Amino acid sequence: MLAALRDEEAYGYQLLQRLNALPAFQITESTVYPLLARLTKDKLVRVRVGPSPHGPPRRYYQLTAAGRRHLDDMKTHWQQLTHSLDDLLDAPPEETL
Repeated sequence: MLAALRDEEAYGYQLLQRLNALPAFQITESTVYPLLARLTKDKLVRVRVGPSPHGPPRRYYQLTAAGRRHLDDMKTHWQQLTHSLDDLLDAPPEETL
């Protein structure tokens, strides 16, 4: 979710569409909105209410400075993990006794 907000703010349904456009992600509103609430509570995203062209006002979410730092930490951890997995998968098989 933090990566989906990296470049620009978005409202919940936009985030749902962004994530579901990726083959590995198929999530529902029942996942997105509780996650956004938790990220807001943890001060990793901020919320602003803005007008909607149709219907009620929308809640727009944007990364905070703490959210950007957390995303950077998560990215570093992911890169270390994938590097380690690549090393493990590329290692020659051990001889059996």
